[in-house]
Amino acid sequence: MGDPLMTLPELIRGVRGARTQELVQRECARIRGAIRTGDPQAGTTNLTKLLYIHLLGYPAHFGQMECLKLLASPQFHQKRIGYLGAALLLDERQDAHLLLTNSIKNDLAHPSPCVQGLALACLGCLGSAGMCRDLVGEVQRLAGDALAPMRRKAVACAVHMVRKVPELSDIFVPVCDRLLKEHSQGLLHGTLLLITEMCERRPDVLNHFRKAVPRVVEILHNLEVSGYSLEHSIMGVSNPFLQVRALRLLRVLGQGSEEASEAMNDTLAQVAMNTETSHNVGSAVLYETVLTITAVHSAPGLRVLAVNILGRFLLSRDRNIRSVALMSLLRLVRVDQSALQRHRATVLACLRDPDPSIHRRALDLSLALMTGANVRTMTQELLGFLETCPPAMKPPCASGLLFAAERFAPNKRWHIDTMLQVLTMAGSSVPDNAVSRLIQLIVGAGELHPYIVRRLYGALACDISQVEEGQVPALLERVLQSHLSLPPTRALALTALMKLSTRLPGDIDRIRRIVSVFGSCHDIELQQRAVEYNALFRKYDHLRASVLEKMPLVRAEEEEGAEVVAPGGQKRAPFSTAQEEPSQVADLLDLLGGPPADPLVPAGSDTPVAESLLDLLEDVTTAPPIPPLRVWEGDGLRLDFAFQRPPADPHLLLITASASRTQPGTTSGFLLQAAVPKALQVQLEAPSGTSVPGPDGAPLSQQLRVRNPGQAPLRMRLRLAYTPPAGVPVQETLEINDFPAAAWQ
Repeated sequence: MGDPLMTLPELIRGVRGARTQELVQRECARIRGAIRTGDPQAGTTNLTKLLYIHLLGYPAHFGQMECLKLLASPQFHQKRIGYLGAALLLDERQDAHLLLTNSIKNDLAHPSPCVQGLALACLGCLGSAGMCRDLVGEVQRLAGDALAPMRRKAVACAVHMVRKVPELSDIFVPVCDRLLKEHSQGLLHGTLLLITEMCERRPDVLNHFRKAVPRVVEILHNLEVSGYSLEHSIMGVSNPFLQVRALRLLRVLGQGSEEASEAMNDTLAQVAMNTETSHNVGSAVLYETVLTITAVHSAPGLRVLAVNILGRFLLSRDRNIRSVALMSLLRLVRVDQSALQRHRATVLACLRDPDPSIHRRALDLSLALMTGANVRTMTQELLGFLETCPPAMKPPCASGLLFAAERFAPNKRWHIDTMLQVLTMAGSSVPDNAVSRLIQLIVGAGELHPYIVRRLYGALACDISQVEEGQVPALLERVLQSHLSLPPTRALALTALMKLSTRLPGDIDRIRRIVSVFGSCHDIELQQRAVEYNALFRKYDHLRASVLEKMPLVRAEEEEGAEVVAPGGQKRAPFSTAQEEPSQVADLLDLLGGPPADPLVPAGSDTPVAESLLDLLEDVTTAPPIPPLRVWEGDGLRLDFAFQRPPADPHLLLITASASRTQPGTTSGFLLQAAVPKALQVQLEAPSGTSVPGPDGAPLSQQLRVRNPGQAPLRMRLRLAYTPPAGVPVQETLEINDFPAAAWQ
């Protein structure tokens, strides 16, 4: 018949010393031949070698039927190898696993606990939805009446069944009611896990087990007051696994129920104050305690205690603990920011940590802690971080500082100074719209123009001496000739020189010479600008003054929809700037001290503006109503849009977003963000709240103002962030392209 089959140790030694796959392929061929001949003596040996070959990554699917044969054997050692092979070689995607049902059912009724344990382990690993429905009765019987070790395995198998088929939860509810009265900590651990899985999937089961909160609290209290146990204590903490499991179940049961939360407050405070944090075991229990306190309706003092625990985590030498603390504090910013402000110095100290993940999370939390009261001190700290941080951290830090300055600036001068510092330190890492936003801010601050021009000159020349008109072209020429200047910077400097040609008549020849040099530049954008400016000098010099005249101040309502880059790269609607008086219409050319321009009035118009607007509205008829739009629905939450177009402003569309729930429970932390194409502008008004109550409560509403001057087709991208009653934060991104035509035409 050929060479004898190798034993498993011989195969392992041979594979370790082999240089090619020939040995494995030859042994697979021998095993395949032995399986075809049906040698009963070599069945277990062949399958163990085949499982080793499978672990090496080679195909072993031809051994699946051999697994089923051994699994049905009356001998325990063969049955054990058969179940092991089935767990490794079979899964739900293969039809062969359906042949396991009868064998598992017979073994669940076997008198030997060892055989029952093998069947439960296999069912908990491979059980499909159909197998779970067929065998749920046997598992329920073992979970209620078998010996303690089999009951633990049956409960673990029931967890898999509930995850596969949530409808089976009703069968295990009476079993769990009895198991909660047990004193075996291993059995209690599995029971609490099973109850948690059922409550997360079935609201009716959740309401049923809220009555068991006193029993779960009692379990947690007994673990807290019990002394050292050699069998269950780890690093001085009594059974931390069972404590964590009990805390997670209390977190699920306490959400949305003040009565259940009140019953667990005292025990949560006891665990939070008595658990040691000298080892990771105690830190893990405390972290779960903090999550439970912040998720349920706990007392205000208990929430402050939870924040203080996370503050202590920030002082830990373990970077993993500090990282977890920073992420948890970031989620609590909206809940209790006043308590978080006490740990502001510790959070800022984390910016100096060498670990990139630590200072990235510390940056996000620092930006979230900025308010109008602390914006000056926080900005100074973050500017110091921006100056020394790695290149990868400059874009989020610069974006966050610009957004905070836009939101909390105490005055215009501080706002402009902060933006200039960010632009100087971050360079090309700033958002694309940062320069244009700074220009708009400068244009609206006419009283600060002398100060601003000195600051800008000092930023370029690193010299804060008095600025003279003749120095400015020389400085811009130096920027154009520097090899450190980027092409966009050179293009802006060339345009600035061209604008100065109308303000500095004595330097026209010098400016013309500088512009002509770049007519042969390798950069296409710069070359095109230089050629066009040269043509303006040679052929259309009589039009140069009118072409380069001052641009009017952009009205505040036209900028309401401009997008601002927020921390993390997200786009948010900015806060509206104040409407400027006509006498403040000016541009950057006025920074050199020239006279302000007169307000622009259309030529040949004698009719007052107000009368012209009234004439335009005389023949306006009432527009037909715009049908509402169902935007999104999921997780028991629904978002609808209602539309209105004011007759006095045909380019403005008012959208009222209404968020309501279709199922019981409360959605918390609701946040809506919107973005539109560049041809449109959008502004989000403040929402009516952050929580969406159940069907009986009033929906949450928020108004969006969309300006569409070109009547372009309306498209919008939405980002929804919310926390459903289950307690797991969710984020959805939507693209809306089916707006009613009446909303934009």
